[in-house]
Amino acid sequence: MNGLFQAALILFLLGVSDAAIAENGDHAEMIPQPQPMEAQQESISKPVQMVRTLQLMQDQIALGSMEAHQGQRGLLTILDSRFMALEPEVWTNRKNVHAAIAFVLSGGNPQILRALLEMSNPILPMEHRTFVEGTLAYVEGREEEAKSKLMAMDLQSLPPMLSAQLALVQSALLVRTDAKKSSELLDFVRLQAPGTLLEEGALRRQVFVASQTGDMNKFLSLTSDYLRRYRHSVYAGNFRQRLASALTRIDFGENQALFDGLVEVLKDLELEARRDLYLLAARSSIDQGFTKSARMLADEAQHLSGGDVASLTRAKLYRAAAMVVSPGTIDAAVAELEGIDQSVLLGSDAALRDSALSVARHIRHMPGSAVADTQSKLPGTAAKPEAAPTQVADAEQAPEQPQTLLKARDMLSRIDNLIKNQASTVQ
Repeated sequence: MNGLFQAALILFLLGVSDAAIAENGDHAEMIPQPQPMEAQQESISKPVQMVRTLQLMQDQIALGSMEAHQGQRGLLTILDSRFMALEPEVWTNRKNVHAAIAFVLSGGNPQILRALLEMSNPILPMEHRTFVEGTLAYVEGREEEAKSKLMAMDLQSLPPMLSAQLALVQSALLVRTDAKKSSELLDFVRLQAPGTLLEEGALRRQVFVASQTGDMNKFLSLTSDYLRRYRHSVYAGNFRQRLASALTRIDFGENQALFDGLVEVLKDLELEARRDLYLLAARSSIDQGFTKSARMLADEAQHLSGGDVASLTRAKLYRAAAMVVSPGTIDAAVAELEGIDQSVLLGSDAALRDSALSVARHIRHMPGSAVADTQSKLPGTAAKPEAAPTQVADAEQAPEQPQTLLKARDMLSRIDNLIKNQASTVQ
């Protein structure tokens, strides 16, 4: 049994007084308070205390404890059985019903909610029944029913942690139809539950809501907040992957100030994590056709590569692939691509290099191309290219060559899916 899991169970078995729970959400120094034996026995069967024990462990997950993450499943199993073993009269107390709902929203087995709905004695008051039914519908994926039962509930009438959990649910139910309201609910979560896994989850979600709605100032502010406070979270890796995806929806080539703001925000990350994020975003920007963004991102990654050969090679590859479709930079791009050590590349990146060279061959041999056919030719230029980078709308193309560009883009679009599929395997 790992140390944190064992400690959590000790807290659970001994009971922790309400006064011992820090208001600022920092539960790491919670100390069991001496209690009479009768009070200890009562606390063992107390749903509110069981939920606090679980949330204690989950808050450690937000701070980066893999031990807590691994121990959570075992604790959930124990708590599942304890909830199901409680006597029916326990559920006459509104706080205990709320604790059961909080437990399920924290990852607990929803069977306890089904059991509450099936009890004939005691009969749940209608307000409690609606809350239980709505929660059960949400965790079982019945979205419309969950909306009808949960959206009208008054957050202010609930205890802070439960109101934060419900706000997180309401935000998820609204995010596709009312992103602004969804973001406001996430603001509420962060105010109600600072320093907890709930706040970590709210920040993670809100960053991407802001990117989808185009609120770039909030996007950068929330990203900075997350990276300063939760960059060690067990879920931070997922956050960075999704952040890289969000960055590809932004054309930094059109907004240098926004890019400068991003660079400043990402300084809160460790060097390696920052470099890897730039690489992920650069590769994805190529797939989206944001060639100038890809070059800017790749340049940042290259500056951070230091002696890491694999990262430096990837940065050079992405920069060259973004340059290859522009007549003004095609020669430099081809030279860079040809000089890359292919043994360093992953399979998907090796395919990107071959695709970029295929595009170069097409552009150089198109009738009327701005790149003269007499310039140094690539080996095998007569061969039909089999793959190419994604469709590109490059503002740097020569305006006097519209037909050439249309033909090039048409060829690029035919192999778009291939490169997108390859991109999904990039680490």
